[in-house]
Amino acid sequence: MTTVNDLKPGETGIVKRHKVKGSLGKHLREMGLVNGTPIRLERVAPLGYPVEIRIQGFSLALRKEEAESIELE
Repeated sequence: MTTVNDLKPGETGIVKRHKVKGSLGKHLREMGLVNGTPIRLERVAPLGYPVEIRIQGFSLALRKEEAESIELE
């Protein structure tokens, strides 16, 4: 299983599913983080989190736990 945390800056992946629960999970789905969506890892903070991804034309910062719960194809 590959997650967003496994990507290196500049690499891309296709969202398979995400396991973020509650209102944050709903918010991510509303922003376009759904199955089949391509994402690109833009950069990683010095301590490994947050990470910045590019999805559907905008940038999104994710905490480590969120990045680990997004599975990629």
